[in-house]
Amino acid sequence: MDYVETVLVPQERLGVLIGEHGKTKKLIEERTGLNLEIDSKTGEVKIKRTDENAAAALRATDVVKALARGFSPEQSLELLSDDIYLRIVELQDIVRNDKDLIRQRARLIGTKGKARHMLEEYTGTHIVIYGKTVAIIGDAESVELAADAVVKIAGGTPHGDVYKGIQKRQSGWA
Repeated sequence: MDYVETVLVPQERLGVLIGEHGKTKKLIEERTGLNLEIDSKTGEVKIKRTDENAAAALRATDVVKALARGFSPEQSLELLSDDIYLRIVELQDIVRNDKDLIRQRARLIGTKGKARHMLEEYTGTHIVIYGKTVAIIGDAESVELAADAVVKIAGGTPHGDVYKGIQKRQSGWA
């Protein structure tokens, strides 16, 4: 066995990873040529490969991480494309304490999810806020733009200023 990567998946996300009748797990295995071993008691997922396809192993690892962070199977499987990436921003690296974490998560989500939706729309990414992390899926430039916006909002920058900054960067002004 040339490669084994272990990803810890929260118990409540294991069902999504496996899918109805094992459909999602099987799809990941078929599209990557890898084997996923899932321990439903511990949440450990071992991603195994026997061939030389290291790129597929890394992409499969990102797919499992995305599913664990709260993305849908369809969004997670986009990571199998060469030009789509996953970035996970750790909110505890930005905020001072648990009270701030709760407040900044709420700012990132917004009323009825509006702030998160606006970030997705402005950056062309998929964003999930789960636990102490914000996970982002998209092309390289869009993921970096979204991650920068997340850090700014979590750091206290007003939403409007962040949105204007995104628009300026996209139009080449900044």
